[in-house]
Amino acid sequence: MSISEEMLDLKVTQTYDESQIQVLEGLEAVRKRPGMYIGSTSERGLHHLVYEIVDNSIDEALAGYCTHIEVTIEPDDVIRVADNGRGIPVGIHPQMGIPTLEVVLTVLHAGGKFGGDGYKVSGGLHGVGSSVVNALSLWLEAEVRDGQNKHMMRFERGQTVQKIHSVPCTEECGTTIRFKADPEIFETTNYDYEVLLKRLREAAFLNAGIRITLRDERDGEVREDVMHYDGGIRQFVAYLNESKTPIHPDVIYMEGSRETSMAEVAMQYTDSYNESMISFANNIETTEGGTHETGFKSALTKVLNDYGRKYNLIKENDKNLSGDDVREGLTVIISVKLQEAQFEGQTKTKLGNSDMRTLVETMVGERLPIFLEENPSVARVIIDKAQTASRAREAARKAREMTRRKSALESNSLPGKLADCQERDPALTEIYIVEGDSAGGSAKEGRDRRYQAILPLWGKMLNVEKARLDRVYGNDKLTPMITAFGAGFGEDFDISKLRYGKIILMADADVDGSHIRTLLLTFFFRFMRPLIEQGHVYIAQPPLFKNEKGNNKNKIVRYTYDEGEQRRVIAEMGEGVRVQRYKGLGEMDPEQLWETTMNPENRILLQVTLDDASMADQTFTLLMGEKVEPRREFIEKNARYVENLDI
Repeated sequence: MSISEEMLDLKVTQTYDESQIQVLEGLEAVRKRPGMYIGSTSERGLHHLVYEIVDNSIDEALAGYCTHIEVTIEPDDVIRVADNGRGIPVGIHPQMGIPTLEVVLTVLHAGGKFGGDGYKVSGGLHGVGSSVVNALSLWLEAEVRDGQNKHMMRFERGQTVQKIHSVPCTEECGTTIRFKADPEIFETTNYDYEVLLKRLREAAFLNAGIRITLRDERDGEVREDVMHYDGGIRQFVAYLNESKTPIHPDVIYMEGSRETSMAEVAMQYTDSYNESMISFANNIETTEGGTHETGFKSALTKVLNDYGRKYNLIKENDKNLSGDDVREGLTVIISVKLQEAQFEGQTKTKLGNSDMRTLVETMVGERLPIFLEENPSVARVIIDKAQTASRAREAARKAREMTRRKSALESNSLPGKLADCQERDPALTEIYIVEGDSAGGSAKEGRDRRYQAILPLWGKMLNVEKARLDRVYGNDKLTPMITAFGAGFGEDFDISKLRYGKIILMADADVDGSHIRTLLLTFFFRFMRPLIEQGHVYIAQPPLFKNEKGNNKNKIVRYTYDEGEQRRVIAEMGEGVRVQRYKGLGEMDPEQLWETTMNPENRILLQVTLDDASMADQTFTLLMGEKVEPRREFIEKNARYVENLDI
């Protein structure tokens, strides 16, 4: 591992054998309630199986032994994960009286992470990984190499079907796990290469020096990506900023350790107006933050204010820079590794160890001033950006106060173009954000007034990715929508005041409609993110074609939503079909719009979810940001996948 000598040496020196494996409980409930162990049985849960096995190999890397992990998707979506670590112990387990390899793969909470000295730090999900994967697999094969022998076992749906057997082998040490996810458990057993690539690239960034190879052997053509980053999280930050414009050339890197814990921070400012902070504890992304983030924020604000005062960059009568000011445009990765990580929060992704705040705060408080002293030009650029952010934030505050006073004078009146619904319970209501007045008129006539509200949009929306906060407040295209929702936005956003349980974006199925949806989603992501996180945002799917055959009582009408479906329907309906291609929502009369796009019994809604904030941040920056070249490359790479492009 390419971690400097100053970092804590985490390599385990004790023997790693069967005595290090502690058993807590059995496997019975896993197949009955798989969601409790892997989150879901959807595509997300399927990929989680791979992460569980890879995390065990990563733990070997953290312990200082494993340097290469190979993940292969074989034909028929069989997964093979191979590493060159020490290999799972195979001797007879002192408690269970069976081979330790069998214990690890068939007993829940059996592993080297529960009080033994097998691992000092561990990123695996509480040590349940291998046995859960085994329980949820149609079959699983394990192979362990110890330098002298190769030991093999086979399991089916968690049950041992081939006892351990060994053959002489002089290959390097390591473990190979092959498994086929059980189609009786999972909604799909088809793996998405890009999803696995993203997660494995992240793991390679977080563990400097480790080599991770992902290979796809399906469909005849082999695809392979090798990830190896000696620069670790420094390269991670540079990767995240590829679609942004940094305002200083080099990524700032700091590291520190104390007793059995260590911390790394890599950061770089860009000309963006948005902050991107991603944190990890033992390689697990802490999406809800925690003590390590708190320590970083506190130290960063103090250091920049102290430096600015010391060199008179912040004048005597000026206010101190706030935390939001000093983090505008900042991309930062915080990675901590510790022996007993305590996770809190709704999804157990918030770090609770108080000593990690002290470690990170002290490290940044000591190392960042040294960097600023040695790089005064960079320090000035950072302070200047923070001061510009401060002035914009003050302007935004005044605009916000004006907006509040105006709302109070207007008695919180709703927008004039809003056709509100009769129901007041947000659990029952929905609002359609509709492109254009003509479509808005049809939607108002065709809706169910009891629980469906309609708000037409007109004119070009503001691209908030390119706008500072002060330009967003009072914007005449955004204000009606913000007022209709009733929950505020930005710092004032309060989802408990949301007036509608479903926010449905209904735009034309063409390039302009896609652009409007992207502008709206960018605004929601940047200023109303809980709307997406809590599943309130949906995209309506209007049909592309109307197909009619026959007349009067014998008339058959079928709507289709894409070109492929249209070809199938035309073939099924035969000759004499009258086809209407909808170029926009405005071409539908109220009855058609209700029948196809608004009636809960017939309509198709796509829920907008946020599985990965960092990927979403990159995507919005790529598609909506200032930098043109990465967007051009994206379009050139993906143009061949475009369907239904209206020219």
